Amino acid sequence: MPGPAATPFDTDHRLPERVDVVVIGGGIIGTSAALELSERGHSVLLCEKGQIGGEQSSRNWGWVRIARRDPREIPLMVEAIRLWEGLDARLGRKTGYAKCGILFSCASERALAQNESWTRHVQAHQIESRIIRGAELDAVLPGHRMKLKGALYTPDDGRAEPQWAAPAIAESARAAGAVVITGCAVRSLDLEAGRVAGVVTEKGRVKCDAVLLAGGAWSRLFAGNAGTWLPQLKVQNTVMRTTAIEGPAASLWADGFSLRKRADGGYTVASGSENIADLVPDSFRLARAFLPAFAAEWRSLRFRVSSRWREEAGQARRWRPDQSTPFEQCRILDPAPSQRMLRRRWSALCRAFPAFAQADVVQSWAGMIDVTPDAIPVISEVQDVPGFFIATGFSGHGFGIGPGAGRLAADLVAGDPPVVDPSAFRLSRFTDGSRVRPDSGF
Repeated sequence: MPGPAATPFDTDHRLPERVDVVVIGGGIIGTSAALELSERGHSVLLCEKGQIGGEQSSRNWGWVRIARRDPREIPLMVEAIRLWEGLDARLGRKTGYAKCGILFSCASERALAQNESWTRHVQAHQIESRIIRGAELDAVLPGHRMKLKGALYTPDDGRAEPQWAAPAIAESARAAGAVVITGCAVRSLDLEAGRVAGVVTEKGRVKCDAVLLAGGAWSRLFAGNAGTWLPQLKVQNTVMRTTAIEGPAASLWADGFSLRKRADGGYTVASGSENIADLVPDSFRLARAFLPAFAAEWRSLRFRVSSRWREEAGQARRWRPDQSTPFEQCRILDPAPSQRMLRRRWSALCRAFPAFAQADVVQSWAGMIDVTPDAIPVISEVQDVPGFFIATGFSGHGFGIGPGAGRLAADLVAGDPPVVDPSAFRLSRFTDGSRVRPDSGF
């Protein structure tokens, strides 16, 4: 079954000869950056090899959360929430954003203490995030049958509709002056004297002063052909959606499943504790860089050998501007969902909320999440290629933080004062001797 259908987007057709900035990738990060830059008066071309929001930006859970984020992401997520709150009015289009509250359930006293410890990271930002128990927990999660010690509750966290958001942002970027072309892969950078002078697309050459790579799971491949080392792997998450049913308004992460109420009255259901990591050549090329992350997350990763080894081993890693690229050979990553995971998640959900036994599963899909060794993104200039910028590696946290990340990326590209300190997201952290590993905030 194919992934969820994003809102259709009618492409522009005429490739401009010159723009200020070329954005590569039409997910929520690329479209948000294109909107920011266009509204500031910069001429922008956004190129998407497939469809706007066709990959992980339409396949994620739809959570807009600050809860349980890596502390380094929190200032940027504060800005993202501020942007989400005014986004529908700014766009004149619906994204489905609503505050609903998000809970992280705690089945043990140890988990309760860890989650309570995390709340110290948001106190300075006046974000309410607290432990709830007993009758208060039951009121937020009506109908549950879980044996819990309590839950971390962040009432102002929210949700939005992934299939609506990136296309709505792209339409508004175009209304602000951007040219948005789908079905158009960027093949390579065009450099003069070592700095960006343009790009070569499958439809022709475009001159520009800056390029922002927001290619999600494809970013490492493009960067590598440009001579830039970007440590990034892919993990696969399986998701399903249900028919409409009466259930909790709040989103929930629990041991065995996660859920989020949808605008259509159904639920998006997945797992926050089980992802597939296909073994591919990059798994071994990057093993040393990812070792701390693997050690921290081994319980949630299911390593397997699949057809992806053959696919990625056969993928070109270097090509000339006049050659067809892997981006043209695979327009949309659409991996098959894990039936085993679907059965396990559905069984766990129905035990926790018996009412869901009356619902039907009407669609399932999988998506490829772009991950970095420390599970926070790269939002950075490439120091040895002036004019080249990267915004990728959001590690499953990209949808909610997308508008804020797009603003920060636009700040860096435009040379404007950054909305938050970008140093934690610099590309050079992987090569400058920094201690690179995830931080749970506990």
